[in-house]
Amino acid sequence: MTDAYIIDAVRTPRSIGKMGKGALSHMHPQHIAVAVLKALKDRNNLNTADVDDIIWGTSAQMGLQGGDLGRMAALDAGYDVKASGVTLDRFCGSGLTATNLAAAQIMSGMEDLVIAGGTEMMSYVTWYGQSLREAGVKAAGGLGTGNMRLQDKHPQSNQGVAADAIAAMEGITREELDAFGAESQRRAGIALREGRFARSTVPVHDEDGSVVLDHEEYPRPDTTAEQLAGLKPAFAAFMDMPSRQDGPTFRQLINQKYPDLAIEPLHHAGTSSGVVDGAAAILLASKAYADVHGLKPRARIVATANVGDDPTLMLNAPVPAARKVLAKAGLTVADIDVFEVNEAFAVVTEKFIRDLGVDRAKLNPNGGAIALGHPIGATGAVLIGTALDELERSGGRYALITMCAAGGMAPAIIIERV
Repeated sequence: MTDAYIIDAVRTPRSIGKMGKGALSHMHPQHIAVAVLKALKDRNNLNTADVDDIIWGTSAQMGLQGGDLGRMAALDAGYDVKASGVTLDRFCGSGLTATNLAAAQIMSGMEDLVIAGGTEMMSYVTWYGQSLREAGVKAAGGLGTGNMRLQDKHPQSNQGVAADAIAAMEGITREELDAFGAESQRRAGIALREGRFARSTVPVHDEDGSVVLDHEEYPRPDTTAEQLAGLKPAFAAFMDMPSRQDGPTFRQLINQKYPDLAIEPLHHAGTSSGVVDGAAAILLASKAYADVHGLKPRARIVATANVGDDPTLMLNAPVPAARKVLAKAGLTVADIDVFEVNEAFAVVTEKFIRDLGVDRAKLNPNGGAIALGHPIGATGAVLIGTALDELERSGGRYALITMCAAGGMAPAIIIERV
């Protein structure tokens, strides 16, 4: 089997995902993808005619985010027309899945040079959805897109309500969640002050070449657990809201499967992933291609995995995904130097630490999505780049990256610094 190597990893800074407030919110989604695709091309002096494929993750493929964003952005970035592109959706796991598939193509010997990544403009997604509602367009029906037969088999609730349900099931308290949220902010603040993201972060420019964004907008590094304790739970209003007209509430959807579970609202904005805009891209190559073209590998893909889990609780798959990818790699938890686990909600990472016995210092050492934000389709690629940067900074060998995805899924990958 051919080895697949990461040659480079880049991302945009993340901007606040609200129209008129975030620095990137006025831009076309393809344009922020162009920023990272151009950076990979320029930084590595790529002959883009050699790029076998561009595998892109975008979860909300609607409106301006539709139409195979990866291919269109590559054309706009000046790539040769021979560089093909495809855009996929595994919800939050899209960017990580794109990278895993790119690695698999190289490891199979079918391709030699592949770009993976993703884009999500949460400001646009929110605005677009609101525009449809105002125009009287009926929503598709949430997770499961209105398939009542599926909902009867596998009730799927609101993600925040599911997070609170897991906290109740695991006995994780509001105080513990708040402490995790504050620590994410503290670590992100240190990373930003020390320039730990500088190698991978590329600015976004406007049409006239002026800089639109060159720094992270979302973090609040001075946040304390005491401040978070004063925030009202964000999903209390959803608990007893009908999931559809004349249908069960979001709480009742979970209680259909877990009738004895008493769910209390706990998570809030300070313990949930930030709503942001952003893009990320990773350049992968075979060793043969890298050698011939003078590209220096930064990491080797050791193993990848995918796992499905309970779609009702929907956020618990990172633990079995980590176990699966460790087994494939022939490694143990103790062998991993850096864990990057998406902080969709604080309970996800808190449960991951407890179930696997992970050293807290090794997990998200530079903060996570609670502090920095979660551009859905891009986040997986962001986390891989962040993990690689940290391996190089700290001298570690292995990193494991995983994340939950709606529908009860999690992709995972292990990389080795070279």
